[in-house]
Amino acid sequence: MLDLFADEAPWQEPLAAGAVILRRQALSQSSELLAAIEQVAALSPFRQMVTPGGYTMSVSMTNCGPLGWSTDRHGYCYTARDPLTGKSWPSMPDVFRRLALEAATLAGYADFSPDACLINRYLPGAKLSLHQDKDEATLSAPIVSVSLGLPAVFQFGGLKRNDPLQRVLLEHGDVVVWGGESRLFYHGIQPLKPGHHPQVGSLRYNLTFRHAGNQE
Repeated sequence: MLDLFADEAPWQEPLAAGAVILRRQALSQSSELLAAIEQVAALSPFRQMVTPGGYTMSVSMTNCGPLGWSTDRHGYCYTARDPLTGKSWPSMPDVFRRLALEAATLAGYADFSPDACLINRYLPGAKLSLHQDKDEATLSAPIVSVSLGLPAVFQFGGLKRNDPLQRVLLEHGDVVVWGGESRLFYHGIQPLKPGHHPQVGSLRYNLTFRHAGNQE
């Protein structure tokens, strides 16, 4: 199914109250987005973080923007500096910010002002377990999530971990936005299946934009 609709204009698919999939919304900007990811990673390299429970995440991660998310054995937090390099996180590329604002507006969140972008890199077999995005200082802003590269199965549930899950295939250029009633819904990514994407090779990248707040 990879890029089956590559020549079609973007379209929307409702996911839940306050949540929508913007199919192919990032497709026309994908080359510029991938180049920007490389620039960010050259300054703040990808790394596999260790959770407070001692679990090494299968997904590699870096950040850009005024704030970046990180985790270690002491907890989860947003910081102004990369713990790995000791320097400020790289600036958020203009193409990232434009896409985030465009997608949020299309989803009904016109006042979105992202100050953090988490960049996840998936190799085959990597996954993201069900979780809530709740480390931000304010939960009134949405999450904007951009998929690039290999397709992945996105799981979207409810306010409880054991709520029924929707499972939807996200492909290169798809953007998911959720906020409002669904802002704290559990979500995750099933293990990535092996494959090859003409632009990204054997990888999947995910950009998630948030308004994290004025945390230090």
